[in-house]
Amino acid sequence: MFSGIVEEAGRIHRIRRTQQGIRMEVQCAKVGRGTKIGDSVAVNGCCLTLVGLARMGRGWRLHFDLLEETWRKTSFDGLDKGSLVNLEGSLRLNDRIGGHFVTGHVDGTGEITRWEKSGADWVLEVKPPASMMNYFIYKGSVAIDGISLTVAEVIKDRIRIWIIPHTWEVTNLQERTVGHRVNLEADLLGKYVERLIEARDERGSGRRPSSSRARSRARASS
Repeated sequence: MFSGIVEEAGRIHRIRRTQQGIRMEVQCAKVGRGTKIGDSVAVNGCCLTLVGLARMGRGWRLHFDLLEETWRKTSFDGLDKGSLVNLEGSLRLNDRIGGHFVTGHVDGTGEITRWEKSGADWVLEVKPPASMMNYFIYKGSVAIDGISLTVAEVIKDRIRIWIIPHTWEVTNLQERTVGHRVNLEADLLGKYVERLIEARDERGSGRRPSSSRARSRARASS
């Protein structure tokens, strides 16, 4: 479990195919401190298991093995050596929740359709998959590349978010442009409400719960 408060933006050192799948190596300055093999780390909002850790000068190099499904269902295939990625270690029981509960299971990818400075801030518009639009409400929460953000407006087939300078400075948003794909995770509360309503309707109609419908909602994870 994560909060969507990015600890730092690391840089991709290398992505390569191995016998275990796809190995991603990320260079960072902070997240490696106190992290051990087997821990969960959110990389651009996707929960990955740390399989290797090496001290490199004043920082660390984090190693992750990705499943093919994770590669297909996230925006990782658009990363190159040197790309910035948002990093957050998993929450501890005594941690403060500065954002909202983020599971690290990516629901889909969205396309940036607007990204520009407006006064001191930035305005970001993202077009999510049509299947996700019901999860977004005015002042609701969304994780974009693992960043906990508030939806400022829902506009037909896209969402608008305002970004403060601090968020721009400490995340991978500083490298994003129109056309980039980003990982999206809708607020967990909306998913539970949807499932409860579906279960009630299924009981009322006498239908058995649809396993195919549940499978269709499979989320990308490590």
